[in-house]
Amino acid sequence: MSSESFIPVFAHRGASAYTLENTLKAFEKALELGADGIELDIQLSKEGIPVVYHDPQLSRLAGINKLVNECTIEELISFKLGKPWRRLFSTYKIPTFDVVLAWANSHQLPLNIELKSTILDNKSALIQMLHGLTLPVGSHLSSFHYELLEIVKQYRPDYETALISTKKLKWDMLSDYKAIDSVHMHKRYYKPRYLEACVASDKACRVYAIDGDEPFLINPHPSVIGWITDFPDKVIVKQQR
Repeated sequence: MSSESFIPVFAHRGASAYTLENTLKAFEKALELGADGIELDIQLSKEGIPVVYHDPQLSRLAGINKLVNECTIEELISFKLGKPWRRLFSTYKIPTFDVVLAWANSHQLPLNIELKSTILDNKSALIQMLHGLTLPVGSHLSSFHYELLEIVKQYRPDYETALISTKKLKWDMLSDYKAIDSVHMHKRYYKPRYLEACVASDKACRVYAIDGDEPFLINPHPSVIGWITDFPDKVIVKQQR
């Protein structure tokens, strides 16, 4: 396998198999393990400030029975994160997107920025975020919500957009999704029908939920331009770099 055929490996929520997801520690660990990029999730504070956190609720990692967008930025960055029995002594905090973006730009590490459902309630905050946004080369914005990607394309046509596939996606009509450049698919969709639909519509694809044991990592389909994984080190080894 030649070096030209390596597919970029994006660390899902950072190196989330090894340290707490969507934290600076997880992103630094991903860089240390050789990841080519970082996948992260964007939610909005009560004021509309982007923070890096996956769930709309704070209960799982912060132990607080509130929604992210019900809390001020001061509250959000003060919460300790972690498993319940470790949280009291945890140093993990919710990072603002600005802090993570500055870190990624300093390392020129591409970002896969997933826009979460709560942004649907504050699209003006998304538009404000897009104004003047400078991302590392190779970055892109992704979402399950096509209408958010339409906004991205309207305000920042220079950035790649990726639709995360669901059961509702009309694969045979992919070319009608004018506001997207690529599709992010779960590995269960890694089948000729779906891969060829990407080719036919001139869309690239990235595949997520990769664990590093998949045989198709060795000789990937031509439409694939990225792997998204909790185990960037295992995927890199499997690609025989």
